[in-house]
Amino acid sequence: MRVAVRTLCEFAARRGDLDHRYTPAPTAEDGIAGHAKVQSRRGPQYQPELSLNGECAGLTLSGRADGYDPLANRIEEIKTHRGDLSRLSSDQRALHRAQLRAYGALHCRETGRDSVELALVYYDIGRDRETVERESASADTLWDELTALCDAYRQWAQQEAAHRRQRDNALQTLQFPFSDFRKGQRALAETVYRNSCRQQSLMLQAPTGLGKTLGTLYPALMALPRTGQDRLFYLTTRNPGKQLALDGLQALSDHQSAALPLRVLELSAKDHVCEHPDKACHGEACPLAAGFFDRLPAARQAAVDQDGPLTREALRQIAAAHGICPYFLAQEMARWSDVVVADVNRLFDQHALLYGLTQQNDWRVSLLVDEAHNLVDRARGMYSATLNQARLLKVKKQVPAPLKPSLNRVAKQWQALAREVDPDSDRPVFLKAIPKALLPSLNGLVSSITEYLTDNPPDLALQELMFDCLAFTRLAEAFGDHSLCEYENHGRGKAQLAIQNLIPADFLAPRFETVDSTLLFSATLSPGVYHRDLLGLPDDTFWQKVESPFRAEQVQVRFADRISTRRPDREASRTPIATLIAEQFREQPGNYLAYFSSFAYLRAVLETLIEQAPDIPVWHQHGGMSTDERQAFIDRFTGDGEGVGFAVLGGAFGEGIDLPGRRLIGAFVATLGLPPFDPWHEILRQRLDARFGQGYEYTYLYPGLQKVTQAAGRVIRTPEDQGTIWLIDDRFARPDTRKLLPDWWFPEHDHLLAPM
Repeated sequence: MRVAVRTLCEFAARRGDLDHRYTPAPTAEDGIAGHAKVQSRRGPQYQPELSLNGECAGLTLSGRADGYDPLANRIEEIKTHRGDLSRLSSDQRALHRAQLRAYGALHCRETGRDSVELALVYYDIGRDRETVERESASADTLWDELTALCDAYRQWAQQEAAHRRQRDNALQTLQFPFSDFRKGQRALAETVYRNSCRQQSLMLQAPTGLGKTLGTLYPALMALPRTGQDRLFYLTTRNPGKQLALDGLQALSDHQSAALPLRVLELSAKDHVCEHPDKACHGEACPLAAGFFDRLPAARQAAVDQDGPLTREALRQIAAAHGICPYFLAQEMARWSDVVVADVNRLFDQHALLYGLTQQNDWRVSLLVDEAHNLVDRARGMYSATLNQARLLKVKKQVPAPLKPSLNRVAKQWQALAREVDPDSDRPVFLKAIPKALLPSLNGLVSSITEYLTDNPPDLALQELMFDCLAFTRLAEAFGDHSLCEYENHGRGKAQLAIQNLIPADFLAPRFETVDSTLLFSATLSPGVYHRDLLGLPDDTFWQKVESPFRAEQVQVRFADRISTRRPDREASRTPIATLIAEQFREQPGNYLAYFSSFAYLRAVLETLIEQAPDIPVWHQHGGMSTDERQAFIDRFTGDGEGVGFAVLGGAFGEGIDLPGRRLIGAFVATLGLPPFDPWHEILRQRLDARFGQGYEYTYLYPGLQKVTQAAGRVIRTPEDQGTIWLIDDRFARPDTRKLLPDWWFPEHDHLLAPM
């Protein structure tokens, strides 16, 4: 039974309270950089990243000490932090010491030494300062301590090993939950299975209605025992996707001849599960944090004994029964679950839990990403940050006295930046570099707020300001041609400074390198090279498409290629588009969706249609719709209803809604979906052209046509549906545009799987 030293210590040596005070923890990238800086300061004899292995009390242990000085016979463990080290709790420091002493025990056993010097090095990233705690220990004492930890872990490890054997045996004979596959679903499943077994990276374009959720989960699970993979991560870019995955896993479990020993975990955002959002995450403030690690073992055992998936509600009930925090119980169970269903940020963002655990435990992970066409935009958001001058000034008016000097220094830097850029400009200004003078003041403010919040009641405004500053400074340290620095002045005291990510590949590539096999799937992943380049997938990533279960006979695709929807032509296009909608409706009454590039364009055509055909029922999307308003919009599409719903392309109704049968019989798409030709997108085009040689395609054409295909795809949802799609713009007739549309729409389409 193999276990990482860090995992062993976190399981057996943690005691006391949960303590997540307002000390901003370094990101994984910060930690790596901090370790490298400390290691670079040691002498030439220093051995960084010392691999250590051994057997103790029936366990095979492995780990990597951060460094070893053979002249001093000293093992070092480096821990990065920000802010006052005294804020680190005694329980956390005891855990760090236990890990270091475990490395010392393995080192003495490997080398035959009687003793070793141990150094716990705390490195403050913000201040570039080391604090070192040294001690000497005998080999016998260290081995006795390590044996005690292994004894505490062994029973759990034996239980987990038995679970793994049962899981793998059951998955080898896993039955598909239905009597037969849908058309195209078997080919999908076979492709997924081969990809997992070959430990490859694949982008799969699989149309809506194919049954992608089960068609990917079933073969990926079957491949786990054959490949020796430890975990399956099913990640989504939209919240409804998580429930579809959980439903699919439940269907698989329900249709087996015996109970399926598969531990399934749903990870939810903290603000969805926190029981005390008004309290800080430490034992002195929150009752569910006090004694958390003392009560965790019983709760953890109850969770693994749970009959059924560890959903948000199931975890809440278990946590309540043991008096601990449900959010951090879920994070603990991510270590012990076979399948994790979560948002993509849990693997890809700067603080990704699943990425850290995979690295720590050397897991072999099978990765499935649903609706992967959204990952480019989602990832750009993960690695972007904005500083808001108005928030700073608002806090400054009522700031506590200890924070005034730090806030004043930041405010002065804002004023200097405004004078340097252009105080009268109301247009975005793109800077060649991050303003260097601003960063030290931001770091100082973060430290000051951290220390203040540690000793004072929670203050939401201060906390938000601190996180904004911290996010900005972290990205500033990694600034490069993958990102853009933009300054905007919206009036006196209302400036904004943003780091906007343009090419997420630089940040995501290490994530993809960590997993054993990768499958990104969506109905719109064409062309594959665009997604491969922008997401940082390996160069040998494959792209395939699965034959659609739909037929060209189900849909009439019509081109209104004498109408231009370009900005200068929109006023002239109002009447022709309204006339076309009215004629189609009278020819075949029913429910339709009409998509436009903006709310202004939508309203203009809507007004014209009402004037021309006041008898046609219409309803429309507007900005800032509430959840109830969005649902009311969708509810207008009834099986026996008639009318036209107006929506914005790329908005809430452009994808992710299901209106089968007579609920939707047609769509009008009056735009190519191209982003605006503004200075920001022009810089993006230049950067993508310099990096990949396809600036226009990667910036405008491919993202635009992806939105068009998603929106038009609302019409045909089942093999029985019939409908009409109107593509309104002369550019839809161009060959370079036409080839990006789904080939099954047209009778001459190619049925073959196509490599990228």
